[in-house]
Amino acid sequence: MEINWYLIAILAVFVLALVVYTVRQNLKEKKKLEHKLNNDFKKREPSQHNDED
Repeated sequence: MEINWYLIAILAVFVLALVVYTVRQNLKEKKKLEHKLNNDFKKREPSQHNDED
């Protein structure tokens, strides 16, 4: 039984490319989510406190 090194090398390159692609997509999505969470809230209007007791 002979090991097919060319097939293993091609598979390793494919897996490495897939990992790099996934990490880059994850970073893009993380930036989008962080921006959305930082800017997607209702800003409160300054409330006037009446401290009349």
